[in-house]
Amino acid sequence: MKSSTATYGFLSSAPPTACGIATFSAALGSALMRQGADVRIVRVLDVPEPRSASVFPVIGDLVAAKLSTIGPASEALNECDVVFIQHEYGLYGGPDGTAILSVLEGIHVPTLAILHTVLPFPTSHQVYVLNEVIRNVDSVVVMTSAAEATLRRVNDVGDTPVAVIPHGAAIADRFAATPRHARKLLLTWGLIGPGKGIEWVIDALAKLKDIIPAPLYVIAGRTHPKVLAYEGDVYRRMLEQRVQDNDVSEMVVFDNSYRDLPSLNQLISSADVVLLPYDSVDQATSGVLVDAIAAGRPVIATSFPHAVELLSDGAGLVVGHKDPDAISRALRRAICEPKFAENMQREARRIAPSLGWDAVATQYLELTDRMLLSVGVG
Repeated sequence: MKSSTATYGFLSSAPPTACGIATFSAALGSALMRQGADVRIVRVLDVPEPRSASVFPVIGDLVAAKLSTIGPASEALNECDVVFIQHEYGLYGGPDGTAILSVLEGIHVPTLAILHTVLPFPTSHQVYVLNEVIRNVDSVVVMTSAAEATLRRVNDVGDTPVAVIPHGAAIADRFAATPRHARKLLLTWGLIGPGKGIEWVIDALAKLKDIIPAPLYVIAGRTHPKVLAYEGDVYRRMLEQRVQDNDVSEMVVFDNSYRDLPSLNQLISSADVVLLPYDSVDQATSGVLVDAIAAGRPVIATSFPHAVELLSDGAGLVVGHKDPDAISRALRRAICEPKFAENMQREARRIAPSLGWDAVATQYLELTDRMLLSVGVG
């Protein structure tokens, strides 16, 4: 059997759930379908939900609060030729997502685990959970070389093959023209919550008031639904107060609206600089980073592993965490040195095609071919 004609069962959150893994699965599955694959999904849910319109047929639900859904989820996935497990500790029920282990015990077809988080300093229980996932699948995918190195250093990979396949992104038919705004447009987007580091950019803007015309920083995205449910809009209110305290209200816009994909892509393409000021020093994968590069936008990011790896050839600048001075210096170069910004943009456009979802899906199909051959299918 060729992988392009196989039936793929995804275990993942799914739209309309607002999370990066849901978006990832929808995009990867759609790219596999464009190459002839049959993709189906078992949705991972916090609570039961009615069936909603989906890119793929929904063949089951795994509900965190309902142990009774584990067996049926495994059985539904066994009806497929290959299973793709999206792994993130917080995605599944139980401490550190231990419910995934019970699901894996019931799956008897070739299975691939896509690791969205690889922690350099996990707890002993997190190590146990991930080691059990690795032991119970036929192959593992990480999205950066740094993540692979961390995985092998921290976990017991054993004989399970590990592949590095980058996070995909939508690639436009042609890149948008270099933005020509009266004011330079700076952009951070995504679900908003503590750890995004937006406050450090707001502090940095206070050091750029001498630039005329002043740049405009757009913060696009709603508060993360889990953050909103747990603590309300405390983080967003803190950011709004930070804007007032720094006297930069004319330089900051909060765009809390929901944007569909075409609208979001248009916003990204209009940005002169994309900012990823994340607090995390451990983030192995960032879909926002890949989307920015895929759009050919210059990037300023803190030194989390994915940024260090992807920006190493000059598509952006890497700065220290929680460092407004470093962010302001980087912004000043990107805003005031046109040739420097053009060089970053040129490099981003050079590497963008390798990050397209169709190119990424081809790598998954090649890996699936090897998996099917190794178990005697094909």
